[in-house]
Amino acid sequence: MSALFIASDHAGFILKERLKEYLNKNGLAIKDLGTYSKERCDYPEYAYGLAKAVASGKNNRGVLICKSGIGNSIVANKVPGVRAALCYNLKAAKLSRQHNDSNVLVLGSAFVRTDLAKRMVPAWLNTQFLGGRHLRRVKLINSIEKKIRRGAK
Repeated sequence: MSALFIASDHAGFILKERLKEYLNKNGLAIKDLGTYSKERCDYPEYAYGLAKAVASGKNNRGVLICKSGIGNSIVANKVPGVRAALCYNLKAAKLSRQHNDSNVLVLGSAFVRTDLAKRMVPAWLNTQFLGGRHLRRVKLINSIEKKIRRGAK
């Protein structure tokens, strides 16, 4: 992974900025895809931009932040190749990597405080996909995605 993509809407801006600072201090390269202020904005634009960036490369990963995380999850998972996981705790973040090979971690700033986010993101980044029976399921997800793209039922 060359750099971690990160994006938020206005409701996730403060958490994004705090996370960026923390992750940069700990040697992680961050590519901020916006928003760049607390001014009200439309989260789908930022979620889509990050999801496209993640989908553009094999080992890309990203973090999306909005108030609940729900909207960002919906948008990101529309992009082929993205497996976005909305997580509100450390265990879910780790399981999303181990079982689902998630490549986007979605956080809700109304539910995940800065101290927890500072633990979740590194844990998510450092957790490996287990493969095995989980690989079979991820491949099923990928085949469903391909069928949808081809217009098959």
